[in-house]
This record gives sequence, structure tokens and C-alpha cells, in this order.
Amino acid sequence: MNKLLAMTAALFVFAGSALADDLRATDADANALVKNAVTYLKRHGPEKAYKEFSNKNGPFVYRDLYVVVLDMNGNCLAHGDKAEMIGQNLMRLKDPDGKEYVRERIEMVREKPVGTQVFKRKNPATGQVEIRVFYYEKVDNVIVGSGAFKQIEK
Repeated sequence: MNKLLAMTAALFVFAGSALADDLRATDADANALVKNAVTYLKRHGPEKAYKEFSNKNGPFVYRDLYVVVLDMNGNCLAHGDKAEMIGQNLMRLKDPDGKEYVRERIEMVREKPVGTQVFKRKNPATGQVEIRVFYYEKVDNVIVGSGAFKQIEK
């Protein structure tokens, strides 16, 4: 009986891990989402694009990916996971290690308008703090980005 319970428990742990993997998007997914968002923004303009990017049930939310748009002062213009962030200045947001990742992103964009940033963030799909590999592209005076989450190895 104990063996059966142990096997059943192991099966649930494995199933939970597989479920988390099913929710996890890849770096290629994140990069493609940013490219699609940039194309959409250029084609439809900011008003329509930001509304669509911020729609949790829209085409710019995929697995644990969502689009974020910031201006060059750190003001959030669109957010596919947390609508309450829209209109807020995010410049002083810190990751769990104390890194001001929005400030860092803006500095990076000034040097290189297309690139990748790495920081830690809570994954909305798993509820865990994970490494986020964030792809971004500057369009006019805004930053369009999305990031794939990676489990922190222990």
C-alpha cells in the first residue's frame, strides 16, 4: 500500500511539472510575439495596438507571455498581464535581487534599440519567481517587449 501511495504521489508531482512546462513559452515564442506586436503597432497605430496588447484574452497573450509597452520615461502604456500597471511610472520597479530592471531596460534601449534583457520576475502562470529573458524593440519613442520565463536552478 505504501508503494502505491508513493507511486501515486510521484505521478502527481510529475503531472504538475508537465503542466508547468505546458504553460511555459520559449525564447523563440517571446521573440516572435514582440515582432508580431511591433508589426501590429506600426500597422494599426498606438491606440488600437495598446488596447489589444492589454487584452488578457487577446492574441498578444500566449501561455506565460504577454506584451508590455513603455515610453522612454518608464511610463507603462500597455500591459498584457496587469492592467493596473497601465498609466503608472515603473522606473523604480525592482526584481527580487534589487535590480531596477525598467531603468536598466531604458538605458539598454538607448544603446541598442533591439535586444534582450535578463532579470527576475514572478511568472503569472506558475506563481514562482523565475528568470525572465525579455526581448524588446524600440518603435519611435516606445519600447515593445515580452519575456520568456526560465526556472531558477537550485
